[in-house]
Amino acid sequence: MSQTERDHGGPRIGPFGGAGLHRYQLPLTAVGAACIAMGIVTAVLVPESDGPAWVMAVAGCLATGVLLLARVAFARLRPGGGTAH
Repeated sequence: MSQTERDHGGPRIGPFGGAGLHRYQLPLTAVGAACIAMGIVTAVLVPESDGPAWVMAVAGCLATGVLLLARVAFARLRPGGGTAH
């Protein structure tokens, strides 16, 4: 029986799936690290008196960086190393 695209969970489009993720691992890692660094710098330099906007900016930067780095790490750990099959 032949396998169709539907058997594999659908198409992998863009830089976050398949061969695109493998090709862009270094830039995505750099962007993730930059987001984490921006969150830390924002937490240190911006006064806490700015209220919820300050907390949301820090949380958003840190979450974005962690999610990007986790996506790259999980792609490296799965069989095939992030390449399309």
